[in-house]
Amino acid sequence: MTKKRNRTRPALSLQERLNKFTQEARAAAKNLPAGAERHTLLQKARDGDAAVEMERLLSSPGQPPK
Repeated sequence: MTKKRNRTRPALSLQERLNKFTQEARAAAKNLPAGAERHTLLQKARDGDAAVEMERLLSSPGQPPK
């Protein structure tokens, strides 16, 4: 017998989760002094912004961007 997988849907959409992640990363970076850890958090926030933009472009109806 195969075991049935327990699947749940996320409460928030992907775009909302990515936006929340970037806001939290920026808020955490704001409290840190300049350095490697702050730089890493800000880089993750920029990566999250890029992911939001890609997801928006991929999920939008109509013609793809040129």
